[in-house]
Amino acid sequence: MGLRRTVGKEVGLERRDFLKSVGVLGVGTVAGAFGSTSERPVALGFDNFSIRAFGWKAEQLLEYASHLGVDTVLFSDLDVYASHDAGYLRDLRAEARARRIQVQVGTGSVCPSSTTFSDRFGAAEDQLALTIRIASLLGSSVARCYLGNMNDRRHGGGIQVHIANMVGVLRKVRNLALDAGVKVAVENHAGDMQARELVGLIENAGPEYVGATLDSGNATWALEDPMENLEVLGPYALTTGIRDSVVWETEEGAAVQWTAVGEGSIDHQEYFRRFRLLCPGVAVQLEIISGFNREFPYLRPEFWEGYYEVPAATFARFLSLAKRGAARDAVRFPEGEARREAEAAYQQDELQRSIRYCREELGLGLRT
Repeated sequence: MGLRRTVGKEVGLERRDFLKSVGVLGVGTVAGAFGSTSERPVALGFDNFSIRAFGWKAEQLLEYASHLGVDTVLFSDLDVYASHDAGYLRDLRAEARARRIQVQVGTGSVCPSSTTFSDRFGAAEDQLALTIRIASLLGSSVARCYLGNMNDRRHGGGIQVHIANMVGVLRKVRNLALDAGVKVAVENHAGDMQARELVGLIENAGPEYVGATLDSGNATWALEDPMENLEVLGPYALTTGIRDSVVWETEEGAAVQWTAVGEGSIDHQEYFRRFRLLCPGVAVQLEIISGFNREFPYLRPEFWEGYYEVPAATFARFLSLAKRGAARDAVRFPEGEARREAEAAYQQDELQRSIRYCREELGLGLRT
């Protein structure tokens, strides 16, 4: 087992000092001149879920993104805004433009039969319509959403039932999306769909207004190699959620730990060589969710309920990842009042290291 990583007082964060802490990154850099298609520039940003422990609203996130020197930020939930009023959103768009930050907009599950769905913002089609409206007002060409999570593969009739239900929701907003010039970017989320299943959803709903949010970390939760996920979903990608993964064998199957980019099992030099070819103009939004382990006990017969249609070749590539990986312990956080501060510090450090790696090792980012 790897050394246990403990996050506690020694990495505590004073929120008033967050601008000082990001200063080590400077303003972004781009490695070299881009002379070929395989070296074309790629916008670099982050999903606000990466630093969720801060609880920052949109204005604070724009300020943070500006000081990081990134190109984009994905507001992936509807609670990030102080208001959904048009005037407020137009002012927010003006602030983002002044800071040279491209905003992308998202929400959660819009599949009414998913175990993840919440009607807090109304019916699924109403939530998606609201997200499209916000995207239009903020100048985002995409409205990110998702179906659910891996539990939906086993419940409610199986994943194909939920896919059909979500296609029905998507069709209800087709004209709205086309009129607004916004495409719905459905994420492969938390192990709900493999890449080929998401492609089926997109083609059934209509690729003229629906595409993919390509999430490389969630691929491993769906028993996929992120490289295969990229090859299948890349041509449909509108935006992304990028992080690294470590996969290793256990007594009952395999385990996955998500990590900062460059600290897992994925060959990101090769990944982004293919990404530049398959996903021209698509931003890399870092969604760093790390420090915990997820078990996949595929040696238990009951595990396969909901996975009967997984192609053998796809599972074989996942197994190959597991055979190359080494176990890692989960991060432990202190209990009580210190926990949130420690989590915030940890999340910020994971994101900053990922940004640094993406710039210095992968040449991502538009700013010089």
